[in-house]
Amino acid sequence: MAELRREAGLSIHYQIDDFTDPWAHAPTLILQHGNGRSGRFWYRWIPLLARHFKIVRPDMRGLGGSTRPSDLERSLSLDNLVGDLLALCDHLALECVHYCGESMGGILGLALAALHPERVRTLTLVGTPVFIEQQMKDRYSLGHGSRTDAMVRMGIRDWVAATTRKTRLPADKEPELFDWYVDEFAKGDPDVQVAMSKLVNAADASSFLPEVRAPVLGLYPTSGQITSAAQEAKLRDGLADFTLVHLPTPYHMVQLLYPEACTREVLQFCARHDGAAG
Repeated sequence: MAELRREAGLSIHYQIDDFTDPWAHAPTLILQHGNGRSGRFWYRWIPLLARHFKIVRPDMRGLGGSTRPSDLERSLSLDNLVGDLLALCDHLALECVHYCGESMGGILGLALAALHPERVRTLTLVGTPVFIEQQMKDRYSLGHGSRTDAMVRMGIRDWVAATTRKTRLPADKEPELFDWYVDEFAKGDPDVQVAMSKLVNAADASSFLPEVRAPVLGLYPTSGQITSAAQEAKLRDGLADFTLVHLPTPYHMVQLLYPEACTREVLQFCARHDGAAG
């Protein structure tokens, strides 16, 4: 198990997938998962990308194989999560990387690219909202007042099953995928899941957009329920270099539903900017 030690009692788990030629000096691609998930959720991308990139899949603090912070409210902050990414890059001697984040992982990517532009060669956003709109907060509350109230009252597994059916994955297209997603998400520590949801609800990447100088690729659902047309307009207006690609689904988890199409776009995008395989 690969781990990065942070403050006392906290370690960040990460996995490296590298099937590139040893002599190729292939570029590094960080794949950062979103809220409540882990690096395992990228599994459909790995066979398609690891021949071309050295892939690093970190688990956010408190999720996956990373340890739970002792003080969730203080530890789970945007600054600390970006700090973990910087520390991981330093630990692995990575001066500049390609970065791909899905949903909340993309918000971290926007912050990283804005605050530390020298560390990000390209940035890919997968279904990343600039912020969570009120209508989305209401949808995830499921009649319980707020998203976090619903998570506590329903329990994580029932909440994620209900909200995934509404917004993340179609339950009938690949029922095994749907069940795996719910089961895997529900493995997370309930207190961490609630604290992370509070962070997501409050996050707003608007101020980062004008500071991002790296070229940005956006992979988004068509008529997304979490990432609306208004959110996409904010990205187009706020980012200096933005390419938007729509996948033919209203569901949020485009990386799981269309892994071949998504990874093809990532390969071609990175190749245009530094000659990586495409």
